[in-house]
Amino acid sequence: MAACVARISPVRSIFAYQPPASPYSSLHRRVYQPVGAPCRPNSSAVKLAEVGKFEEPKIGKYATGQLFLHRIFGYRGVILFPWLARVFDRDLVNRKDVIKPVTEASSEKSTTASSSSTESSPQFHNIGTGRDVKGRTVPYYQVLIDSRDCPYVRAQTESVTFLGHQSETSRSLYAIPGLDYISHEDVLPYVSVERSPIFHELFDKFLHFDATKGQFEGKETLLAWQDRNHPWLELSDVHRETTENIRVTVIPFYMGCKKDSGQGGSQSIYWWRYCIRLENLGEQVLQLRERHWRIFSLSGTLETVRGRGVVGQEPVLSKSLPAFQYSSHVSLQAPSGHMWGTFRFEKDDGSSVDVKIPPFSLESKDDESTTYTVT
Repeated sequence: MAACVARISPVRSIFAYQPPASPYSSLHRRVYQPVGAPCRPNSSAVKLAEVGKFEEPKIGKYATGQLFLHRIFGYRGVILFPWLARVFDRDLVNRKDVIKPVTEASSEKSTTASSSSTESSPQFHNIGTGRDVKGRTVPYYQVLIDSRDCPYVRAQTESVTFLGHQSETSRSLYAIPGLDYISHEDVLPYVSVERSPIFHELFDKFLHFDATKGQFEGKETLLAWQDRNHPWLELSDVHRETTENIRVTVIPFYMGCKKDSGQGGSQSIYWWRYCIRLENLGEQVLQLRERHWRIFSLSGTLETVRGRGVVGQEPVLSKSLPAFQYSSHVSLQAPSGHMWGTFRFEKDDGSSVDVKIPPFSLESKDDESTTYTVT
């Protein structure tokens, strides 16, 4: 039941497709339509239900409990807490009209993920590009996705994964459904007219409604959960690059280290996950056909990986469905390395274009506790 926008002057209201009450109603939901697209129910069995009203976008950071629609994927969500991320945007290297990043002077507990990153001291990143890329600090957010919208989102809704206990001999990865990371510009804030605006098993556990303030706020359980799982939730660097109107955004995360006791020895295996968003900024329809990765390890190895599509899919990026997002994992036998590569897209006329994946570091953390659990 993805949300749509109906422009009713002077207030913009948000509506969602809502099938009639039925034990089989989940089978009759409308297919996802992007925010801003006209809402055209094609069946008398479908109706629109108002879910809220838009607010003015904020200049500074959004607070815990802020409801929003995702600007690209259209799902309903709620902000759990902000991170400070260093964005290394290769598209801005030769641009003069660089927009200042959105930051705020406050230093709340929930924004301490990157205490060494400040707007006044930009970071520089240079991996296999032959040029310096200046990093700017901007707000990103940890959010919950409304489970009602998950079937219609062109993004993996299990993008947050973590390792099991050190005592486990397997290389098991565990996922938390319905968590996402979004940029400040992705947020379309709204206030809800519903009692339970977000359907997610963690919503009531983490948030409560403060009637005196008229807004949702975080519970102690949210602060404790963030504190306990900070190492594998932390977002620090974001990398962007555009090739022929296809923008690739990469966010890497260090997950931890596991001991592999096979072959009579004890080898440390370092794990990372990375989230990739593909966006078509142009008018032409393109389809992702192939991926080509180069993975360099500090141990001196250079691995090449080629394959069809990504995560078993070959998504089409068009004007009506311009984006696709997925997550994957990589492991090295060294505490650091870096990755780069290309995605091959096919155009309508049969020709192809190789879209650059911006190079990004794989860095481990000097933390003896490299496995984290959720309770």
